[in-house]
Amino acid sequence: MIKVIAQNSDLWTLRKIQALVGLEADLLKKQISGIQNKITGFEDRYGKLDREAMYGQIDDMELIEWEGELETLERLRSKLTRLEEDAAY
Repeated sequence: MIKVIAQNSDLWTLRKIQALVGLEADLLKKQISGIQNKITGFEDRYGKLDREAMYGQIDDMELIEWEGELETLERLRSKLTRLEEDAAY
């Protein structure tokens, strides 16, 4: 992880940095929401993901996409959490 420590008494610079961090957090939240909607669509069609129960029941590519969305969701949530924790400093 890369940490940037900015020491500046310039209020304008501080506000710009805070705005950029806020923008990144907003983008992550939008991505998370979109992925959650995709996952909800899968779950509405097939129920909760259970790879063994789904084997042979649905198209393999859909199953791979579903698992990929779950992995991406976890990665984005982790990134958002780290960003929010770091922004608190």
